Amino acid sequence: MLKDFFISGPTDDGDAVTGHYYEVASPDPTRPQVWIYASALSYSPGETLVLHAMSSAPEAQLTIARDGISPEILLQIPLATTFAATPFDASVTGCGWPEALRLTIPEDWRSGVYTLTVTIPGHSSQGLFVLKPLKPQAKILMLLATGTWCAYNDWGGSNHYQGLTGPSQGDFAPHVSTQRPWAKGFVAWPSDAPRIPHASPLLTKPRYPHMDYAPAKGISKKYASSGWAAFERPFAQWCESQNIQLDYTTQHDLHRDPAALNGYDRVLIAGHDEYWTWEMRDHLEAWLDQGGQLARFAGNFFWQTRLSDDLTTQTCFKTTAEAADPFADTNRLTSYWDHPAINRPATATMGLTGSAGVYAGWSRCAAHGSGGFAIYRPEHWALAGTGLGYGDVLGAASKIFGYEVDGIDYSMTQGLPFAAENTGLQGDLTIVGLSPATTLSHATGPQDRDRFIGAGDAEDLALRLYGGLTPENIARASRGNGCMAEYRRGRGAVFNAASCEWVAGLIARERPVEQVTRNILLGEWA
Repeated sequence: MLKDFFISGPTDDGDAVTGHYYEVASPDPTRPQVWIYASALSYSPGETLVLHAMSSAPEAQLTIARDGISPEILLQIPLATTFAATPFDASVTGCGWPEALRLTIPEDWRSGVYTLTVTIPGHSSQGLFVLKPLKPQAKILMLLATGTWCAYNDWGGSNHYQGLTGPSQGDFAPHVSTQRPWAKGFVAWPSDAPRIPHASPLLTKPRYPHMDYAPAKGISKKYASSGWAAFERPFAQWCESQNIQLDYTTQHDLHRDPAALNGYDRVLIAGHDEYWTWEMRDHLEAWLDQGGQLARFAGNFFWQTRLSDDLTTQTCFKTTAEAADPFADTNRLTSYWDHPAINRPATATMGLTGSAGVYAGWSRCAAHGSGGFAIYRPEHWALAGTGLGYGDVLGAASKIFGYEVDGIDYSMTQGLPFAAENTGLQGDLTIVGLSPATTLSHATGPQDRDRFIGAGDAEDLALRLYGGLTPENIARASRGNGCMAEYRRGRGAVFNAASCEWVAGLIARERPVEQVTRNILLGEWA
């Protein structure tokens, strides 16, 4: 049973996994409710923070806090609010709610992620914004995966996965707006919320505990897939516990500003950075080629997107791009980066790609695998101090390998993996560890067939990347891997610990995972 402000979509089948339910404001002006969003994803000190809100009450309590192990409250004030209608297509075109506050951000507020908590009797909700520094204050810059946050945010009913568009009001949305609240679970998690990796008993239908949990607890079904709370927040809190200082910026800032990474020798990405624009890649590659070092503890580098000039609308036509995208005849086609029409392989930037396997640790996709990276080059500097040897597995206890990963086609020579020829690399790749991953949720029959993932992803990759739906192409698309690798590009480098769930090892305080993380963030890259 749905609770709070969650409702069923027109095509909802009632299933927690395949169904379509979502959080949205009530049209009833007497129902206690309060909602908020910032007009931009990020600001700098001295700029004007603009907040939009609506409520059933004439006044709400607003608390602005810099998030962390112990959140730092910067402002608590009453906020004048009024009721405003929420358009049916708010997730596509924005809510259009009135301004509730304009605030010049003080110069002494530190770079970070700031939560916006609004409360009235009977309801409370949260938003956030990112504060960039005026100039580098820390040695490491965390690049927040806001493209993926926007793709998964289902507040109002539509995202890049399900939606209220199309003739049946049941299609995913190729366009999504930032001008709406963040779905519940994107800013903060309940303490008992499960992460995604799960191995269902063999020969049974796969279960998804995180999606079973979501409707029972009144939280977005996509809470564990993306958002500040899922990956970056626990990673940042681990850094704080280790006295590792971070500055913060967003992918949207990287898209707009070619100099967004300047002044930093090292940039950190954590979690799930599935969606990128052409401009984001251009600006990252230029920084790498000039000597930058990217520490990427993230997985699923996969889709090209476009952003509107004001950065408030993200576009990705995904599997419908060839037929529906107005840019279908250009390299800005919003499909897989490895699509032949785009002609810009993912490996050129990151050294690895999401289309080399992607799924691990859930459904029937390597769900009963090791859960970690099998080590092939234990002498590599990233493993110094771990004690791990050839054939050992890094991170199995905490299941760091999943739920989506990046890999590359490779060959084995004398027991060592090497990147295959013609994989799109623009520099040397050293594979330190790897494990199998797959786009195919295998089944032995109806008793363990998965309606959620199934064979659809393998078939689509076979069709669009490999030339057709033949058994050979589907098999090729379904056999893959995820790698931990060092990629040298220009004068710079990427250390790609290419798994969404790497942060699970930090949450669990698994010592070897912590040691590798310190080596990559703080050590010399030999």
